[in-house]
Amino acid sequence: MPRRPLSLTIFGYLLILLGAAGFVGHFPAHRPPYHSDDFLPDLLELILITAAVFILRGCNWARWLALAWITFHLAISFYDSTRKVIAHCVILLIFVAFLFSRGARAWFRTRAAGRTDPPAPV
Repeated sequence: MPRRPLSLTIFGYLLILLGAAGFVGHFPAHRPPYHSDDFLPDLLELILITAAVFILRGCNWARWLALAWITFHLAISFYDSTRKVIAHCVILLIFVAFLFSRGARAWFRTRAAGRTDPPAPV
């Protein structure tokens, strides 16, 4: 089985860390009274953690989920400020660079096929 690229490993663990920090950071919102719309930030952080765990496991759908997660953040930042839009655009580009690099594509392709031999060079 080919090894997971180091950059993808670091990226996956960083996403887990960011998701966990965001989840814990939203705990003050859980003080009474709890509103029904308070769960959305928690849900988004759990989605990020889920995507990151399955990225590390080599599931192709997880990288698309992570991409959808950051794209959603970009979309909602349009309602805030230009600075946040620019920041989320840069972060989106970083996601694309890590999740769709040559090594990452080979890793996901190999994992999806269940092969134990390295993929053919592209």
